[in-house]
Amino acid sequence: MKTSVLELGNLIQGFKLSCQTEGKSPKTIEWYISFLLRFLKFLEQNELPTQLDGIEKTHIRRFILHLQQEARTPRTNKPLSGATVQGYTRALKAFFAWTEREEYVPTNLMAKIPVPKAEAKVITAFSEAQIQSLFSLCLSSNSNSTRNTVILLLLFDCGLRVSELVGVELDDINQEEGIIKVRKAKGSKERYVPVGNVAQRFLWKYINISRPKPITPHITSLLLNERGLPLSVNGVQQILRRYSKKAGIIGTQYVLRRHEH
Repeated sequence: MKTSVLELGNLIQGFKLSCQTEGKSPKTIEWYISFLLRFLKFLEQNELPTQLDGIEKTHIRRFILHLQQEARTPRTNKPLSGATVQGYTRALKAFFAWTEREEYVPTNLMAKIPVPKAEAKVITAFSEAQIQSLFSLCLSSNSNSTRNTVILLLLFDCGLRVSELVGVELDDINQEEGIIKVRKAKGSKERYVPVGNVAQRFLWKYINISRPKPITPHITSLLLNERGLPLSVNGVQQILRRYSKKAGIIGTQYVLRRHEH
């Protein structure tokens, strides 16, 4: 086997081709390759091996630590979120599992390196009892229960703001990795948000079964109303106010304003 075959840059392109032939979504492939190229750049900048047979677990752990403590987002120069670090780690796991399957290496270097935990963002303006009451009412309703449950889960479990939630499009959701890309975040920032198992199940059900047909093919927003039009900030607020009123929760107006911006 030629030495150049084991160069990380060449293998990343081979991995990309493999993902394409396996039918992975273009968005998933894009995330994988961009994350892997950053890993390659880290190795080069730190004068570490870029040959697959020279890469060690220590090098991978150094990269993950770099992401957690030193790396910054290009536009805002702020630390990477826990969800973004998880995305990088999952990309590495997928890549190194592929190198073992393809028999480029005898063992998977990432097999025993865990995905780092990410802090869950929870809206604390509601009590746990109030949140449970909202979910119970939502699940027991006959109209749009799946969509409205998705709304509650993404707000309370994932910590999205209402203004961010209505900006989520279908291509922003990576169901394979359990991550949502928030493009219209506060201050025009971009971030990745982890999605819990329950939210993933309801998202799948909504997208594949319950989501109305868009009024035009160009509409790609996740959340639609009965007419197939994207839900607005005001539309989501009205849904939350309706359920809050049924649950007897007061002060909802303030809470919604607080988490809209």
